[in-house]
Amino acid sequence: MTPDITPRSWAMVGVLGFVWGATFIFVDMALRGLPPFWVAAGRTTFAALLTFVVWRASGGRLFLTPQRSWGALCAVGVLSTAMPFMLLSWGLQYVTSGFAGVSMAAVALIVLPMAHFFLPGERMTLRRLLGFAVGFAGVVVLIGPQAFASSGDPMEHLGRLACLGAAGCYATSTVTMRRMPPVDPIGLSAVPLLIGACFVLPVAFWQEGTPPLPDGTTLVVLAILGLIPTAAANLLRVLVVRSAGPVFMSLTNYMVPLWSVLLGAVFLGESVPASLILATALILAGVFLSQWGALRRLFGKG
Repeated sequence: MTPDITPRSWAMVGVLGFVWGATFIFVDMALRGLPPFWVAAGRTTFAALLTFVVWRASGGRLFLTPQRSWGALCAVGVLSTAMPFMLLSWGLQYVTSGFAGVSMAAVALIVLPMAHFFLPGERMTLRRLLGFAVGFAGVVVLIGPQAFASSGDPMEHLGRLACLGAAGCYATSTVTMRRMPPVDPIGLSAVPLLIGACFVLPVAFWQEGTPPLPDGTTLVVLAILGLIPTAAANLLRVLVVRSAGPVFMSLTNYMVPLWSVLLGAVFLGESVPASLILATALILAGVFLSQWGALRRLFGKG
């Protein structure tokens, strides 16, 4: 399938970048009332149940042709939610948050060669490669010296592998999702979330035992995490990947750090790095380089 990048695609990617950039604020709030694995389990389970109800109410269709791909569906379920959530939760105990941020930006660099080999119409041209490399450099500049600073923990090397593993999970799940046969987008959002919830719940019990009874504020924050950045954003992600492709979708990994820094400054009083303007310029330059053809079509020049 040739990627179909439209103004709607750009709008959805922009919304996803903003929503996922704001997610860190709510995760930080949720962690005050629950341990990390239960935050991941709570948001995933709430999102799965909510999306499942919407899917069943809309008819409950899944595969739209006789062709079935249950293995790919299970892989998307585990690799797009449960596995990366747990790898990041575990890895962040031993690495700096800066390295975790760089790892998430690396998703775009991992997707590019995978899409080249496994998806027709997603060739890795020199311009695309340069664009993604420039965008990645912008994220490194934004995070600053702590991007590759050592935490000093003896388990740091395993923590870094866990963060990079989470990035690999996201990249693999988007490419796998694109390769699936015709499928209902709500079903493709609901079923993997259910699979992810079934995977992460027992792991949360195993790692952290029975969760403490959360207070009202934590429950509200978990509901917000489940509703917006997990359930709604996951549906948008499905729509973007299935239409515009995983390479285009990976642009969100450069937008998220920018929104995270800006929203953290506005709502948490965090300092704005002096490198923000340079980082923004590099990220935008990377987007222009990698998506030059799509931008020309967007503005009617190609």
